[in-house]
Amino acid sequence: MHENEIASGVVEAAFRVHRLFGPGLLESVYETCLEFELKDMGFDVRRQVHLPVQYRGMQLDAGYKLDLWVNGRVMIEVKAAQEIHPVFKMQLKTYLKLTDNRLGLLINFNTPLLKDGIRRVVNGLIEE
Repeated sequence: MHENEIASGVVEAAFRVHRLFGPGLLESVYETCLEFELKDMGFDVRRQVHLPVQYRGMQLDAGYKLDLWVNGRVMIEVKAAQEIHPVFKMQLKTYLKLTDNRLGLLINFNTPLLKDGIRRVVNGLIEE
């Protein structure tokens, strides 16, 4: 399955979760429900994935943890913040770099309209 097809499924699942709860819950609730929706749609989802750093030939645990990794191809960073801070986007760019993945989605559920809280990061470039 192509990354864009996976991303479309992720966005659909995120809208389902947001339609039910709206803004105002903890990030962990949105992450758990999004994982459930994606698995229910037939996606392979890994949650809270440790991402080691390769340094001088060694694999080091630097404390990076990806929220959701869908089909091993699309990375999801879930937020429930007042606004999308630049550091959130940089965090996702770093995860893409560490894994050689091409596509990531930053999803901030703490918005009245979820479409305003979704950012795509493709090959390290952030699409507004």
